Amino acid sequence: MAIAPKFMLCADDYALTPSVSLGIIEAIEAGRLDGTGAMTTRPHWPEAARDLASLGSAAQAGLHLDLTLGPPLTRMDRLAPKGRLPTIGTLIRLSQAGKLPEAEIRGEIAAQIQAFGEAYGQAPAFVDGHQHVQMLPGIRDWLFDELERLGLTGQVWLRDSGDRIERILRRRVEAPKAMLVALAGRGFGAEARRRGFATNEGFAGFSAFDIRRDYAADFARFLLAPGPRHLIMCHPGRVDGELERLDPVTFTREQELEFLLSDRFAELMAKRET
Repeated sequence: MAIAPKFMLCADDYALTPSVSLGIIEAIEAGRLDGTGAMTTRPHWPEAARDLASLGSAAQAGLHLDLTLGPPLTRMDRLAPKGRLPTIGTLIRLSQAGKLPEAEIRGEIAAQIQAFGEAYGQAPAFVDGHQHVQMLPGIRDWLFDELERLGLTGQVWLRDSGDRIERILRRRVEAPKAMLVALAGRGFGAEARRRGFATNEGFAGFSAFDIRRDYAADFARFLLAPGPRHLIMCHPGRVDGELERLDPVTFTREQELEFLLSDRFAELMAKRET
């Protein structure tokens, strides 16, 4: 059975744009990342998959399930009537109202998993979600079902983006955002494990994406109050014009990458290991 590592530093948004992928590859090659979640909805994915696969076992490769950015892989007349996925706010409202189009989302989940395997050459090691969509009621159940239908129960592990309130408060970094995600996704980890999927236990990395903040200081706090299988998300990368058009998170990606490649990062990790 697939088991989440005891500690993992995972970069989100691989394949979002060529420059984001380039930065993540740079960090993996430097031995600074344990894994990355890939967006198979992006046109850059097939080429990016080859680059990632060429690194072998240097880092785990997972699916970064996308239901909120750009065009979907499948036709979604209700969720994406104009060919573009909705905002996370709209997705949350539909989830809370029980109005998510089940058949469309099931089909899109299956298509994204299939696109991962076709380009990367094997199934994802784990599944997480862009803007934590894997946690939402409805979506989580269809994700479990589709993974089971594809024979991946026990073969992949799932990211639980929630954590205990006392751990979140001790870290004191973007605590309201972390608590909101934990609330929206409550019960996800327990249900995933009941369905036969391992999860991480402990989660940090919520960021204000503010270039003025000391990311190194924030990262040191992400290491506090770790769970027994602690996962820290991060968003390193290089910036290109496509990223500036697509996503509000831009130059903080280069800030995070610079930190990951720094001696300060290595010192923090050495202290954690001792």
